[in-house]
Amino acid sequence: MAKEQLQVLNALDVAKTQWYHFTAIVIAGMGFFTDAYDLFCISLVTKLLGRIYYHENGADKPGTLPPNVSAAVNGVAFCGTLAGQLFFGWLGDKMGRKRVYGMTLMCMVICSIASALSFGKDPKAVITTLCFFRFWLGFGIGGDYPLSATIMSEYANKKTRGAFIAAVFAMQGFGILAGGMVAIIVSAAFKAKYPAPAYEIDAVASTVPEADYVWRIILMFGALPAALTYYWRMKMPETARYTALVAKNAKQAASDMSKVLQVELEAEPEKVDRFSQESGNDFGLFSKEFLRRHGLHLLGTTSTWFLLDIAFYSQNLFQKDIFSAIGWIPSAKTMNAIEEVYRIARAQTLIALCSTVPGYWFTVALIDKIGRFAIQFMGFFFMTVFMFALAIPYNHWTHKDNRIGFVIMYSLTFFFANFGPNATTFVVPAEIFPARLRSTCHGISAASGKAGAIVGAFGFLYAAQSQDRNKTDQGYPPGIGVKNSLIVLGVVNFLGMLFTFLVPESNGKSLEEMSQENEEDNGSATELTPHAGQDIRTVPI
Repeated sequence: MAKEQLQVLNALDVAKTQWYHFTAIVIAGMGFFTDAYDLFCISLVTKLLGRIYYHENGADKPGTLPPNVSAAVNGVAFCGTLAGQLFFGWLGDKMGRKRVYGMTLMCMVICSIASALSFGKDPKAVITTLCFFRFWLGFGIGGDYPLSATIMSEYANKKTRGAFIAAVFAMQGFGILAGGMVAIIVSAAFKAKYPAPAYEIDAVASTVPEADYVWRIILMFGALPAALTYYWRMKMPETARYTALVAKNAKQAASDMSKVLQVELEAEPEKVDRFSQESGNDFGLFSKEFLRRHGLHLLGTTSTWFLLDIAFYSQNLFQKDIFSAIGWIPSAKTMNAIEEVYRIARAQTLIALCSTVPGYWFTVALIDKIGRFAIQFMGFFFMTVFMFALAIPYNHWTHKDNRIGFVIMYSLTFFFANFGPNATTFVVPAEIFPARLRSTCHGISAASGKAGAIVGAFGFLYAAQSQDRNKTDQGYPPGIGVKNSLIVLGVVNFLGMLFTFLVPESNGKSLEEMSQENEEDNGSATELTPHAGQDIRTVPI
């Protein structure tokens, strides 16, 4: 039997879309803008770092990062992100969303600057310092995932909640785009000092002194958007759902939301006291009751996010290697270091502009119309199709006349990642778990995703190497090749499609309905029931 809903929570559920919704999207979204910029900008400068710090005197080829160093530079931030998602997700349920929100942002600002100022007497020391600060940068980024999703879900109305949470996450697309644009602008500014004939003669010797400034400026820029939004994050009131349902302060919740919604709301402290005395919904994360009600849901959100991020992050971090393998980016020997950054950034920006960013906003537009399940299942399906379409006739795509076709097909995998599971895996964990465990469960789901990103960053670094003769000549271990890498990613996406059946549909329902917090305890978990004409997919538990 359903409990009577608190007035303040009901007011949030039925509120019309107002200015504060858009303010919350921008404030929370700028964190994701920064997250994406910081995580993906490193792939733009990885080859530059190899040229600067790992070029051997007398060698006739540009320097490259050794496999273990490249894996560390690309993947260490994900290790920090995983730790931050678990820690700050738990802390957000213990201390409140707002109090922890500022900590994550300051960590990101400080570590972005520190990463750019990495120092040392030799290349090993510089890279070690860079990896140290990027770990802690990732730690701060990790906290932004559960907190931003939880805050937005608890502020939103139930009619457009999916679009609002997805809009926060869609700022990630602009962060990826901004990373490429900043790299283009910075590299173009320095490239202008060295006309092409000056370095085409001796590409190896053309790693000019200013190249060291390029990667530092690109990394440091990530501190700017985070710093600009710190003040506004601190001005946001705590969410009413945390204040009322977790902190049990009905008066404060009503006061905060009266200002936000600009209506008078009754505090109802007696109703909060009555709810808190009922034992049916006070189970913990490691209890049998949580396992019975939400165990399969948590398995669904963690497994799909894990599988999605293996594919998504390996594609993003190593698309420069794939583009080099098919010849879309020229050989490093034909251009200087800054020119190479420019070419890589231009290619990745084109992909982001044409496929990544539109994919996010297709999700925003349609998620509350066709539902989370349909978008996630469809995204995994088309990612699987396009991966196999690239992998099976791979030799066909490597021919210079077919490169444009390869790039278009490859772009479509990014489009359906973002108009698909990359957005929905972020949205759903913020909707289906109880308020006192919402941030924690979202953090666990997100951390599972980052475990997949680590597999993608470390595992697929080696996978695509065997077909690059230059790398083989430089002592790289044999990999499984780009073709087989794409086949593996296709299989991973197919598994994600299957695990999507464990994830419940939350479209059109209040957070309390989804988490069953408004149900009286009768000794058994209530199975979610659909609205008329609405397909609610969930697993009986």
